[in-house]
Amino acid sequence: MTERELMQTAQQARKNSHSPYSHFRVGAALLTKSGKVYTGCNIENAAYPATVCAERTAIFKAVSEGEHGFEALAIVGGREGETASLCAPCGVCRQVIAEFCPKDFKILLGTPEKFTSYTLEQLLPLSFTGEDL
Repeated sequence: MTERELMQTAQQARKNSHSPYSHFRVGAALLTKSGKVYTGCNIENAAYPATVCAERTAIFKAVSEGEHGFEALAIVGGREGETASLCAPCGVCRQVIAEFCPKDFKILLGTPEKFTSYTLEQLLPLSFTGEDL
């Protein structure tokens, strides 16, 4: 799968977003080393702490099905009817990514038409991982 196709898959995943409060729809597509793609969308709850982000949805789906080797994660988001030029993962999602991925893990941010590749280390420098325990 190309990076553009992964971004397009994340864009499609946005359509399943349940975001009646923020109206900010996010989709994620996680490519595994085995070639499978797991998608996720943000799912809001009236009790905001019960909300889950698209990135964590995709990662948790993959891990719950036995996947642990990941190649890349694409994230696309924005207000309803718009696609933001950049929708970076929140701090909690960055920490979850760090739990399952190496520092050079590729994270694609932007739109399917124009995106940039970042490493996890760029997005979460000085991360705290299991290696620190």
